[in-house]
Order: sequence, then structure tokens, then C-alpha cells
Amino acid sequence: MTATRLLLAVALVFVAACKNSGACESPYSASPQFKDCGFVNAPNPDAKPTANAARIWWRFLVGTKVDTVPVDTIPVRPLTTAQLEALDPQANHVMRLGHASTLLKLRGKFWLTDPMFSDRASPFGFMGPKRFHAPPIALQQLPAIEGVIISHDHYDHLDAPTIEYLAQRAQRFFVPLAVGKRLRSMGVPADRITELDWWQSAKQGEVQVTATPSQHFSGRTLADRSETLWASWVIQSGPQRIFYSGDSGYSNAFKQIGERIGGFDLAMIENGQYDEWWPSVHMTPEEDIQAFEDLRAKVLLPVHNSTFDLAFHTWHTPLDRITDLAAAKKIDIATPEIGEVVTVGQPRTNVRWWVGLK
Repeated sequence: MTATRLLLAVALVFVAACKNSGACESPYSASPQFKDCGFVNAPNPDAKPTANAARIWWRFLVGTKVDTVPVDTIPVRPLTTAQLEALDPQANHVMRLGHASTLLKLRGKFWLTDPMFSDRASPFGFMGPKRFHAPPIALQQLPAIEGVIISHDHYDHLDAPTIEYLAQRAQRFFVPLAVGKRLRSMGVPADRITELDWWQSAKQGEVQVTATPSQHFSGRTLADRSETLWASWVIQSGPQRIFYSGDSGYSNAFKQIGERIGGFDLAMIENGQYDEWWPSVHMTPEEDIQAFEDLRAKVLLPVHNSTFDLAFHTWHTPLDRITDLAAAKKIDIATPEIGEVVTVGQPRTNVRWWVGLK
């Protein structure tokens, strides 16, 4: 047992520990998602049980990992300001920055989902899961940002150094209920933050965003589990709709979203960091495919992989499995390299860029 493994286990416990109990008053008590002093998932009798937290953290401490970190270099296509400005301003474009972070150019305006530019997904800059690759564009080189969408407050999705940089530079931040307090502590002015409950919508310019259900949890310390809400998101830009799952286990929420809003031109669905020990908060590739079909989407773009080691599967297994499943079902799948531009609604030739890499 090394000191690094011990410190990493402590950090992981720190990220997802238990919340306080007891009576409370909250400005969010009217939300259907708020109960017993915290936010809760929608009832799901089919949700599979999660292993005891102490067992999970002990496994992270002493468990053996094989091929969870790539040996070879992950291909990254650098993005330049000139290239971004040259993208068709009448179209919608998506570029993976790594993990669940994407840069979107929506009819001429730039947006970010769960921007994560730090070297580690951790509350500590000196330890914790380390990036496999650099972002395709430096944080300081980003174009003017119209909107930032945050799915929940875990460290691999809400990165304090990134938000502190964007605080005075992004026009508006869209977050689930109570996540605003996290952003305010990172220097984001309150008047730039829009908090939304599930099924609530807001607009920034010509883009409309809607917070939709997901099945997950939140927390950044030992004492604040589920003090903030988590969400998936619908992004309407012109005639096209983009879905972003955030983190979520599989539930009938995807069918509800598909029925109420569905017909998505592109669905960015989490694909990675799943495990049989925590089956209700992340989806397997098979569940990803079912969620995609529930949403009635046209193109599947898997995210939440190829950047951090946060589980026990190999680094490439999520992509291996989901592309095989998509091929078997004749689903149009996009697995772009990090930094590669995907233009929504335009045909492209997909490549399994990770095949052959160790």
C-alpha cells in the first residue's frame, strides 16, 4: 500500500461522503426533488443497490487495476481561435475537450458543458486522478463564452480553477438547484447564475436550455452529500436539439425526456466509470444504448471516457463495447478524437481512434 494510494482513497472519500441529518429549512423545500434536508432521485424500483461505501473506498485503496490508464498517447487535435471562428455560424458544432467537457459553437456563440481544464479530478492539485491528455485548447485561449452548463458538483464536472477563470468571462452559468452557491464561492457573480429545477427552462440569446432528470448524487465534502441537485440537459439551438446526460444511472427518466422533448439531433451520453459496485449512478454501455433509444435521438456521442481513471474497467472498454453495440443495432455513433469538430446534422465517417493503442 503506497502513500499515494492512501491519499487517493482519502480524496475519493472526501468527494462522495455522507450528508448531515436533522431538521432544516431550505429555499428549495418546494422542489419535488427535495426531501429530508437534501435532494433525492426519483423513485426507481428497478435501481440496483450500491455496495457499502466503506467497501468501495477500501477497494479503491487496495484493489488491483489493469489497463485503466493508457500507455500510448491519446490523440488530440489542437483547436485554434482561427479554426473556431471559421466554423459555420449558422450551424451547431461540438468538440470534446476531455471527459464530459465539451466546447459547443451554437449558431455563432460558444458554450461549455462541465468545463474541466485542471490536471487532476480532485479537491487537491497535487494528488488524485490525473488527466491522460491535455485539453485541445488552453483555458486562456478559449473564445468569448456565452453560456456554461453544469450537470452537478462532483470534482470531475465542477472544477474550481476552471470556474474561477471563467467567473468574469462567461456571460451566464446554468446549474441545477443549489449549485449556485458553489459557483458564488468560486467568484461567479450571482447575477450571472441561473438555477433550474428539473423540467425548468431558460434562454441565453437564441439558445434555450432545459434541466431534465438524471439518477445520480452530489457532494464535495464529508458533510454535504446531496445538498445540491444534479441534472441532465436539453439544449435547443435553432431547429436542432442536443441532449447531455451529465452523470446518471439508467432509469425511466430517459423515456420521459424522450416523450416530452425527444427527437434529438445529437445525444451526448455518459459512457465510462461504471461498475457493478455502483450500478445505479453510472450506466453500462448496454444501458447507454437503451437510454439513447428512449431519447429518440439520431446520433450518439459517448462522453465521460478517455481522460480520467475513475473506475476499474480498462480505459478503452467503454468505447469498445458501445461501438460494437451501436454497430449491431445500426445506430449512428460519433466517437471523435479529442478536439475533433462534429457538426450536428452533417454526415461524417466515424473512426475507432483508440483501436491499437495500449
